[in-house]
Amino acid sequence: MRRLAPLIDVVCVVAFVGIGRVAHDHGISLAGMASTTWPFGLGLLAGWALVARLHRALLRPLSGEIVVMTTVALGMVLRVIAGQGTAPAFIVVAWAFLTLFIVGWRLCAQRFARP
Repeated sequence: MRRLAPLIDVVCVVAFVGIGRVAHDHGISLAGMASTTWPFGLGLLAGWALVARLHRALLRPLSGEIVVMTTVALGMVLRVIAGQGTAPAFIVVAWAFLTLFIVGWRLCAQRFARP
């Protein structure tokens, strides 16, 4: 599971972006997905780096919270720099969705892991 953690996190971010693009009628083109995903992707990388710097296991739910907070915070800053929107409701939705899925899968993995 440890090797799959980054892939699962990436899937969560891409799902968040894809659902948001469909909900706002922006479509799922490769260019559109890339344009919306890159700020969160860099935030995700920074979150993983912070977890590693803190010497925490990436699979732990608290590590997931660190990853989410870094992903959302840096993602929103990069969106502002890139001239993309960061409405307060979008920030809340991003945080809630990514917490539910990035922390949620870790909680499930911890709950159902073999002793």
